[in-house]
Amino acid sequence: MNEMPEWTTAYRIRVFNLIWLGQVISIIGSTLTSFALGVWVYQNTDSVTQYALISLCTILPAIVISPLAGSLVDRWDRRWVMIISDSGSGLSTLAIAPLLLFGRLEIWHIYLAAIAASICGAFQMPAYTAMTTLLVPKEYLGRASGMSQLGLSVARLISPLLAGLLIETIQMQGVILLDFTTFLFALLTLLLVRVPNPKTTSAHQAEKSSLLEEAAYGWNYIMERPSLLGLLTFFAISNFLVGVIWVLATPLVLSFTSATVLGIVLSIGGSGMLIGSLVMSAWGGPQRRVEGMLGFSILGGLCIAIAGLRPSAWLFGVAVFLFFLGRPIIGGCNQVILQKKVAPDVQGRVFALSQMIAGAALPLAYLIAGPLADKVFEPLLATDGPLAGTIGKLIGVGSGRGIGLLFVVVGIFTMLTGVAAYQYPPLRLIEKELPDAIVDEAEAEIKI
Repeated sequence: MNEMPEWTTAYRIRVFNLIWLGQVISIIGSTLTSFALGVWVYQNTDSVTQYALISLCTILPAIVISPLAGSLVDRWDRRWVMIISDSGSGLSTLAIAPLLLFGRLEIWHIYLAAIAASICGAFQMPAYTAMTTLLVPKEYLGRASGMSQLGLSVARLISPLLAGLLIETIQMQGVILLDFTTFLFALLTLLLVRVPNPKTTSAHQAEKSSLLEEAAYGWNYIMERPSLLGLLTFFAISNFLVGVIWVLATPLVLSFTSATVLGIVLSIGGSGMLIGSLVMSAWGGPQRRVEGMLGFSILGGLCIAIAGLRPSAWLFGVAVFLFFLGRPIIGGCNQVILQKKVAPDVQGRVFALSQMIAGAALPLAYLIAGPLADKVFEPLLATDGPLAGTIGKLIGVGSGRGIGLLFVVVGIFTMLTGVAAYQYPPLRLIEKELPDAIVDEAEAEIKI
């Protein structure tokens, strides 16, 4: 029996909207739990190292397993990949509740839960992004990407404030159970719909091979297309630079103001990201997405440099607002380019490799940032430091001013990275010279 008439544009968009809603609700629940568990760890250990290890457990497993996960995503039904990965993540969090209730929760239990959630996320994100390509007409992929960024923005904006309130009212166990409820809602949305399978491209008609060979095929797919390789290289460098300033933002702000003002500044950044996501959702991004991506990256570099110039909360607040305003547009443009230019049956592997390469830059940045600030830049702008009489007259001297100088340097390098990327013809012309790998079957008048 022919089921193809069911896959109309209107039906596909309804399916995407329903899945998107479920994922947004689930992300908010997961972010609540992540924040609450971080608070619990710090309050019970009074150790920054123990607290930081949670972030490492959240990032590192996904980086390691991403190539394998991408191959499996392309082999399997992507809806079921999301169902299984969401279930694994939800159950790993739920397992903490009885341990907490009976006073048996240990730090290593939280590390194990973070590792399990990280592994599930390595499957979930490529599956979700690749599935979006199958559901959304390509002229609306920018808006769909903006909607995905919107969910992350809302979670980052409201979760810290909401989690603090919930910890006092329903306790940690209640937060975890609330997270599990949001997971059940996301699971229900996935169970209620079906998703079309990608057509196998002529470039990948060969018989099934081993997982390692399929992972290698994804890497070769990128290597054969210099524009895609240039795009991934640009984001790896950009993520490293952003990672350096991200880990040092809190020490920099606290060097000249209070923790209360720090919270306000971070909320300002979250509001910028929310507005950027709303803009991307309504606008869909510039017609020349690569120019929009690189342009906002250069603007972000300028914001980083401005943030380090003076020990001023209002200056830092303006800079962080504009920086986060551009992040959803940068990420959205990148995602749409990949969705259009990568064959749907290979997208799981390519998105997973992209996630691995970009993600691997962050732990490296975290490891380098602290020693670089403490051993190099802070001494340079100490009261009697080597640069106190020159650069120190411009940006100040004393505690935190070395980190400020590092911000200026990283901001300059970020701008130069954007300019250099634009000078690389395969990347600059990726939308023109690399043909689209998806065929639009949509009716143009239907909107998300």
